[in-house]
Amino acid sequence: MYYIDINCDVGESFGAYTLPEQDMLFDYISSANIACGFHAGDPDVMQRTVARAVEKRVAIGAHPGFNDVQGFGRREIHMSPKEIYNMVLYQIGALYGFVKTAGGKLHHVKPHGALYNMAARDENLATAIVQAVYDFDKRLYLYGLAGSKLILSAHKIGLPVASEVFADRSYQDDGKLTPRSQDDAIIADTIQAVKRALVMITQQQVLSTNQRSIAIKADTLCIHGDHEKALLLAKTIYNQLIQQGVKIKAP
Repeated sequence: MYYIDINCDVGESFGAYTLPEQDMLFDYISSANIACGFHAGDPDVMQRTVARAVEKRVAIGAHPGFNDVQGFGRREIHMSPKEIYNMVLYQIGALYGFVKTAGGKLHHVKPHGALYNMAARDENLATAIVQAVYDFDKRLYLYGLAGSKLILSAHKIGLPVASEVFADRSYQDDGKLTPRSQDDAIIADTIQAVKRALVMITQQQVLSTNQRSIAIKADTLCIHGDHEKALLLAKTIYNQLIQQGVKIKAP
């Protein structure tokens, strides 16, 4: 039997506003990465999102990013490893307060946006993030791009990991995600995204933009909560995986 975690970036709104259909996403995911107030989210949103995750018994993860609301955390900001360590630790702690008071349990940490992508290729940055997670709680899972420096750094320190793949993003020949600045970065076709997800899970491979088959480790599959078809994509992937006998659960 095949196993996979379906994770989703959530809580990326402000105040009373909730992203359309986001609450319904929790019926089709097994873990949630909740924004911690830097790239998106605020105390009210964090509280509501954590409560929803606890209600639906979805594994809760901190989703720390750069302090860049205008750029949604997707613009690179160059900081020292110590600054990165403190920034990540701060955001984990902020979310943990809501998790603890809701009677939940913090399960993992997944960096967001530019922080995630920079850590995938920069060992010093990856090490700073991993150390912050390890020092907070060495039992937490670290979610990172499959085959990245982030995953390798976590392995070195002994932090449990979940190698992440994306159904709605295209890949380069080296296994990295295609930059969002390129036209072919996002896979908008739901049917195509579902097919790619099934291949990644059952065959541990994916086709690059140059149609090269590359090996990929798939422990957790990401659905972007801000994707215009997020609910449709999550529901379709979830149902197709169940039909194919794939068991969906958090690591």
